[in-house]
Amino acid sequence: MSNINAQRLFTASCFALVTTAFAFAIRAGILSELASKFNLTDTQLGYINQMAILGFPIATMIGGWLYNEFGAKRMMYLALGTHLLGILMTIFAGDFWTLLLSNFFIGFGNGTVEAACNPMISNMFKNNQTTMLNRFHVWFPGGIFLGALISQIISGAGLGWQVQIAVMLIPTIIYAYLFWGQAFPEREAAGQASVSENLKGIFSPLYIFMIFCMVLTANTELSTQQWVERLLGAAGAQPMLILAMVTGLMAVGRYFAGPIVHRLNPTGVLWGGAIISLLGIFLMSQSTGAMAYVSAILFAIGVCYFWPTMLGFTGEYIPKSGALGMSLMGGAGMFAVSLVQPVVGGWLDSAREAAKATSATPEAADLAAGQATLSHLMIFPAILVVAFGGLWFYMRGRQH
Repeated sequence: MSNINAQRLFTASCFALVTTAFAFAIRAGILSELASKFNLTDTQLGYINQMAILGFPIATMIGGWLYNEFGAKRMMYLALGTHLLGILMTIFAGDFWTLLLSNFFIGFGNGTVEAACNPMISNMFKNNQTTMLNRFHVWFPGGIFLGALISQIISGAGLGWQVQIAVMLIPTIIYAYLFWGQAFPEREAAGQASVSENLKGIFSPLYIFMIFCMVLTANTELSTQQWVERLLGAAGAQPMLILAMVTGLMAVGRYFAGPIVHRLNPTGVLWGGAIISLLGIFLMSQSTGAMAYVSAILFAIGVCYFWPTMLGFTGEYIPKSGALGMSLMGGAGMFAVSLVQPVVGGWLDSAREAAKATSATPEAADLAAGQATLSHLMIFPAILVVAFGGLWFYMRGRQH
């Protein structure tokens, strides 16, 4: 790999992940404008979110096969092509159906970035894989932080939602430039024996239980964040600033506290996170004004380590599942989030209609709808408190 500029490829990968994060943050920031522009209900907005998120697990779940067949270079060109297609289609979208298709392409590009960059970075930095992958994954919450701030600034300036979508072209063009013409590391196909071992781990009771928990952790974190503008828009706070604050705290926490978390019992981290995130969402469902920011801080602390700790637990306690197990774990989480999006939109629509009968103003109805929907979202961490509590006692007994 002497002719490979590993640092340039790593930097390009980080900008590709920033594109993924911008897509998530900016989509969260323009939902109300899309609803007004295209006369959409929250349920229809949920289907748009669903298609954007659904493309991700489809790409990651087949990503291992694609990587072994095509290598990182072709995978990144596929990501670039679908990102550009999806972004441009969204900017020029004229109806609900175009938005559905364009957001699917963006989501597929996002998943392809994940499927290509993780094994490529592992291959380039064999002696420092954990550190470099952690530094790479910081750019998802870090990119959402930047994207949320940009969305807030553009909205404040009175510019349209198309301008916000166009901002996604900036990191896309940068990663295209950095990747273009570069030598890539050779792919390393997994042997059939290791795949059979992976399947043994994947069909174990503990792995199936963790898949169930991943459905809940992913929705606790991402379904709440994706709807932040519709949930908190009438709560007397700036939703995109809350999203920026939450993801900024998560980025800092993951970057600096990663080694500490790895030294702690993962089940304790997961159980504690479930308790704190439940408290955070409960307080958000009751809060207005400055208290919305305080409750969001608790939420950020609660969900900060969910995703990396779930993957770390899988690698540490279900090692037979291997890289395939980790890929399926992440893919299952995102797939579950995609399925829940229209449900969340339906909760908002139903709660708003019910509130209109007793509310003096549309703003009061929006506030009531957001608070009622947050109460529904508490279901996910509430189940996790019980599930991770049981897991903690089970693993403690197994280690003795």
